[in-house]
Amino acid sequence: MKKLVFIFGVLIAILVAAVWGASEIWLSGEDVEIGFHGSLALILGALGSLLVGGFLMALLFFSSKYGYDEQVFSADDDKPGD
Repeated sequence: MKKLVFIFGVLIAILVAAVWGASEIWLSGEDVEIGFHGSLALILGALGSLLVGGFLMALLFFSSKYGYDEQVFSADDDKPGD
């Protein structure tokens, strides 16, 4: 149990460091202005990336659950009727 708490603590510390670093870089670019369309593109791009990643992970789990990963075809296999 202590090992699990330690792992979660380390992961949370990494997350906090990443958010802090990203916010420092984001806020250091004060002379760069992003307009409405730039902000919209940034938000839609991030959401689109998350949706594509989630969809691909869902396909991976679906494929594994229903055994599609077990059906393998090789060109070296004998074809029926040969």
